[in-house]
Amino acid sequence: MAEIVIGTSGYSYRDWVGPVYPPDTAPERFLELYAERFSFVELNFSYYRMPQSQLLRSMIERTPEGFRFAIKAHRSLTHGGGLPAAEALAEYRSAVAPLAEAARLSAVLLQFPFSFHYTVSNRRILAELCRGLGALPLFVEFRNAAWCRESVYAELRRRGIGWVVPDLPKLPRLPRPDPVVTTNAAYLRLHGHNRDMWWDGDARSRYDYTYPDAELESLAPLARRLATEAGRLFVAFNNHADGQAAADAARFARVLAVGA
Repeated sequence: MAEIVIGTSGYSYRDWVGPVYPPDTAPERFLELYAERFSFVELNFSYYRMPQSQLLRSMIERTPEGFRFAIKAHRSLTHGGGLPAAEALAEYRSAVAPLAEAARLSAVLLQFPFSFHYTVSNRRILAELCRGLGALPLFVEFRNAAWCRESVYAELRRRGIGWVVPDLPKLPRLPRPDPVVTTNAAYLRLHGHNRDMWWDGDARSRYDYTYPDAELESLAPLARRLATEAGRLFVAFNNHADGQAAADAARFARVLAVGA
């Protein structure tokens, strides 16, 4: 039977105190309280600073058995503009090893910017990343629709690497949420439809969006199809402003009639 696991992109936001966490909650308790609501989280702090193995070990200790993590690749690996350094690849592999060893690592997310075009040089960068991190469960998310082509899907399938299906504003050259599955797990990331702020906003305002009930219901067939074809689907809501991701994740779990 297909499995659907729902959570959010990040959990440690001060503006979630009130909407998600009780008033006056200390940041040290965020993960514990989050794990009472959800069984999966996508860690995104690792994009801004290289993760440390001791911190990830403490996260394992502070969450119940079976709680799963996805973790974003550091920006030096996906946004560096050139081939990733061997030292950075080795450091990242070592850092996330505790999650893998504890069977808590569901995905390493390679998120590329819109400026990462479908070119020969960028395909080499992607190939080097896949080679350097290939022992980990890799998923790639492209923000440029030029990568949405059968040759890319076929190569990811050959390498055993997952395709992230993104739900984004309907803007030119952004990918559409097509039901693409390239490995035995699927991944759906929901970023909201804030068209006005997508290009000009910051990391908060770009994702300041609440999914209406009708939009969540319209996404349900896509989620069910991805889960059926892959066997397992991870869903991460990235519309994190003011706790909207947590509320929408819980609502989507109800729409799909699954646990969050």
